[in-house]
Amino acid sequence: MLTLHAAELLLPGDREPVPGGAVLVDGGRIAAIGRYEDVAAAHPAARVRRWPGMLTPGLVNRHGTALFEHTYFPDDPFEVDELGSEPLTGAALAALAPGESRRGNSARRCTQKLLARGVVAVTASLTTPSVRSAVRRAGLEVLPGASDGAGPATLDPFADTPPAAAFRAPLAVGGPARFAVFAVPDEEALRARGAGTCVATVIGGRLLHRRA
Repeated sequence: MLTLHAAELLLPGDREPVPGGAVLVDGGRIAAIGRYEDVAAAHPAARVRRWPGMLTPGLVNRHGTALFEHTYFPDDPFEVDELGSEPLTGAALAALAPGESRRGNSARRCTQKLLARGVVAVTASLTTPSVRSAVRRAGLEVLPGASDGAGPATLDPFADTPPAAAFRAPLAVGGPARFAVFAVPDEEALRARGAGTCVATVIGGRLLHRRA
């Protein structure tokens, strides 16, 4: 089924923004990009999803190793009384000494947090089988690289890099349907307010996150 994702502003990633832009998805690929009126007229049978704000390429988080291999995300609400609500790292993580299953569960919670920030790929070296499985099932692409970026590990790809540098790849006809939508009017607002403004994340044409 053809699905047309329309937003108030389309930021393709390699050319000028398109006010009232849209991305047409056919399966897992992008079939067309342009003004909503033009794309909709050419494909009248397409299902339409309208989003507030700005549609951009999906994001890369460059802290994947630290987030997945060296951080434990407590299960809210079941572990909050025991562990608190903040992620555990360093000595606190060593004291917890989570086993394989527990680490996999933490990784699944981490993937949901990343998808909720428009992330479609992570730079990471994943050595724990249950963690690798959780990331793969979530649909996140794993990019090779030892660097976790500058500064402390963070879920927000924009915390230490400008928006354009965090895009996985520009949107292109024939390319993978891998993008995000943020409830902001433009790139300047996205930089100021961060990836927590994400309202939708699409990977392989599938809507994997939608803000309730």
